[in-house]
Amino acid sequence: MARGRKMSRRTWMLALALFVLASSNAVGQEARSPEARLKALGIQLPPAPKPVASYIPAVRTGNLVFLAGQGPLADAELTEEEGYKAARATILTSLAVLRAEIGSLDRVRRIVKLVGWVNSAPGFTRQPWVINGASDLLVEIFGDAGKHARSSVGANELPLNLPVEIEIVVEVAPGSADVR
Repeated sequence: MARGRKMSRRTWMLALALFVLASSNAVGQEARSPEARLKALGIQLPPAPKPVASYIPAVRTGNLVFLAGQGPLADAELTEEEGYKAARATILTSLAVLRAEIGSLDRVRRIVKLVGWVNSAPGFTRQPWVINGASDLLVEIFGDAGKHARSSVGANELPLNLPVEIEIVVEVAPGSADVR
């Protein structure tokens, strides 16, 4: 605005209203709970799977939950793009296990660490791009709290011929809402 010119009261009120509306919309998007974001994205978690060997799916110590490795039941022979989608599907299974452990994904404070293994052919070195499927979805669901430390590793074989296997470590809010 040019110096010395005053904004009319009506113009000023309109500008203020637009600013408040834009600010509240941005805050509303960031403040939306993970459970609400799942609904908004049209994502329904699968049932939490039962372990296929001698282990438990989640271990909680203090405010950290360590999730056992999960993977999609799919053929290991996938393209990079199909691997990205398989990693994305795997995170949904992991979140189902997490929800069963803590009661609600709204109790998640932060995704701390993700380790992803990719069943890789010799010479394939794009494991990080495959595991981005998991990382990208965690950020979509949890916002900044979904950003995490990560390792992406190639393997010549995975259990049950899985294309990917992913484990995560999650910080949760303290409380007595534990399901177990």
